[in-house]
Amino acid sequence: MAAIGPVIGARGRAAVGSPGPRRSAARPNGDGRRPMADFYHVCFAVPDIERAMGDLTAAAGAAWGAPRTETMGDWGFRIVFSRGEAPFIELIEGPPGSPWDCGGRARFDHLGYWAADLGRESERLVAAGAPLDFSGCPYGRPFAYHRLDSVGARIEVVDAARRPAFASSWGLDCGGTTVLGPPPPPAGTRPG
Repeated sequence: MAAIGPVIGARGRAAVGSPGPRRSAARPNGDGRRPMADFYHVCFAVPDIERAMGDLTAAAGAAWGAPRTETMGDWGFRIVFSRGEAPFIELIEGPPGSPWDCGGRARFDHLGYWAADLGRESERLVAAGAPLDFSGCPYGRPFAYHRLDSVGARIEVVDAARRPAFASSWGLDCGGTTVLGPPPPPAGTRPG
């Protein structure tokens, strides 16, 4: 059987002589916006984070950082990101009633994007028919989930100002990841 696309080695890099992984350039759409194909992570809500990590390592060669236990509001949850190049894989194990409640069955949860202006990008998503599902902002976390019922999942937009701290905290390289939207206007000015 002929291979489709580049040959990927055990470390996730394209083998010598293959075309290499495709990287989409951050080119504007016809209306000047960046394409939403440039997500920096994909997230799965899982009931057992270690099992999910093991399965993705065995099946796809994924490498992982150490899972962390965090708290947001009344919810304790566990989170981990894959190592390597973006897009990263995020796994979240959340309790019942939390934004990551998976009802005991693993599920695709969201695609994650950096946003130059979180408020503006969130408003744009609502206007495009993706209602706000959950905001971390009231908890001091600059992100928002927007529901896309047609695909049964969410889009997460995260304040791009958080990108350096995220990269440093998880030991990841986010330098080539795209930021959606124009930057916010300087403080004290009105948008044009």
